[in-house]
Amino acid sequence: MKKIVILILSVTFFSSCELDREPFSSYTEDKILADKEASVNVLLNGCYAQLKGWSDVMHRIGEYPGDNVMIRGTSTDSFYSFISYQHIPNNDRLSVFWNNSYKIISQSSDLIKIIKEGESTQIDQKLGEAYYLRGMIYFYLTRAYGRPYYDAPETNLGVPIVNGMPDSIDNLQLPDRATVKATYEQAISDLKKGEALMNENRNAAYATKEAAQAMLSRVYLYMSGTYQNPNQQYADLSIEYSNKVINSGRYTLLSRSEFMKYNTYAPDDSPQTETIFAVKRVASEFSGEDHFYGVGGMYANIQGQGWGEMYASGEYLDLLRKAGKKNDARWAFIDPQYTMDASNKKTEAFRFIYDLKDNSGVQTGYNYLQQPLEKNSDGSFFITIANVKYNLTVVDAAENSYSINYEGKTYVGEKDYMMLLNRVYPMFYVTKCSLQNNDSHLHSPIISRLGEMYLNLAEAYAKKGDYQNARTNLNIIRERAIVGGGYSSLTTANAAQLIDEERQLELAFEAHRGYDVYRNGQTMTRHYPGPHTPMVDYPASSLRVVQYIPQSEINAYPGTLTQNP
Repeated sequence: MKKIVILILSVTFFSSCELDREPFSSYTEDKILADKEASVNVLLNGCYAQLKGWSDVMHRIGEYPGDNVMIRGTSTDSFYSFISYQHIPNNDRLSVFWNNSYKIISQSSDLIKIIKEGESTQIDQKLGEAYYLRGMIYFYLTRAYGRPYYDAPETNLGVPIVNGMPDSIDNLQLPDRATVKATYEQAISDLKKGEALMNENRNAAYATKEAAQAMLSRVYLYMSGTYQNPNQQYADLSIEYSNKVINSGRYTLLSRSEFMKYNTYAPDDSPQTETIFAVKRVASEFSGEDHFYGVGGMYANIQGQGWGEMYASGEYLDLLRKAGKKNDARWAFIDPQYTMDASNKKTEAFRFIYDLKDNSGVQTGYNYLQQPLEKNSDGSFFITIANVKYNLTVVDAAENSYSINYEGKTYVGEKDYMMLLNRVYPMFYVTKCSLQNNDSHLHSPIISRLGEMYLNLAEAYAKKGDYQNARTNLNIIRERAIVGGGYSSLTTANAAQLIDEERQLELAFEAHRGYDVYRNGQTMTRHYPGPHTPMVDYPASSLRVVQYIPQSEINAYPGTLTQNP
């Protein structure tokens, strides 16, 4: 009798199953059929457990190529290729992402093949979860390895569609990559099947009908074309599925004050009413290495743990400042590291970003400059740089905004306090991926939450030219973050910019930004300090907006597996 390919070694996180913990390799088809519900629980929980390692790389692929983050310096870690766009075909992190993805696809496919639907509502729920996980993974794989959907999806390549292994693996030949269109169709088919089968109101650590609907809302938004050339059919479908989630009544937006603590809640904590699905992590399985080498450990050092080498970018900070000094609730996830004097007091300072140039006067990048603030006799401010006095001119005193003329150019900066530097960069820690249950870098990566649904509606309505509905939904999110900050008007002239800015602000550090720019045919510009080649822009047409398939996977693949150019 055929054995199920078991792909995970531990399911300690999911402890509700009463099945004896026998070696997973002993789960034959006969055994599964003899005790379906208990066996399916164990095998499905194995799929959930695979998401933990998967979600780490998923975050880095989605967030690091974007413009929300900067790193203090170059790194030999393979994640640096996501930041630098110097793609390499032997990236070990991409191998983890690829392998974990297909393990989930394989195991969920085996469950789908063996267990028949309709036997009980409990079994149907589990089958629906398997379909959801498989569909979600196909979508995430395709957005990493396939070109944006608006760009020739009928011919551009997605990923191989391999829904389980054949009964016989003699002379095994697996298919080459399907097209982007075909892979999206597979994802949609699975997600819709999951939506139809799931019937339990499980908490956000598990897939549900609404989780499938939320993912379909995103998939159709990715298919809805660009603002300049929208596909209104898919925009309509994104609207439909966003509204299904909202109208389910199962989720509510957190209040402003509770949202500012969003990162501190586990996805199934009772105060957490916004998360639809997340990859739940718990302290008992979050190792000491996780606190340093996991996602949050790169963004901050908290409670003595983490490297704290990657910070909020100058661009992201400027977006936050647009709402006025610390008026945006999303400042709650940014933790500037200030210096303290012997009396444990901060030192007032002026900080600005200036142009770096080579000896011939050609700009090569950007850098921060900060100096302690001094006062003239008339009460105006100045700073001293290399023994030269520079007076500051008020731009907006209420917002601590001042300008300086430095090296022949006028720059606007902020009156603040002296900050700790890592190399030459002020340390603007990011805490959105840390502090779950006040445990330094414990974090449950968010897959879907209600806030995204309103932003999906705003974008989809704008692509349909319905700017009234677009503004209404955009302002639901904006006014939660910024009291009185809603827009009075949204038009064809400003909709794309304002909606994209709000998505960037709201969904930062949740692995959206690296895709949101390109799926709308836009250009990634990162004109701020850091070693990330800030003078190089990446248009959506660039070959580097998609990842290489790991060469190790191509070499081991039983069949042709076409590499990206």
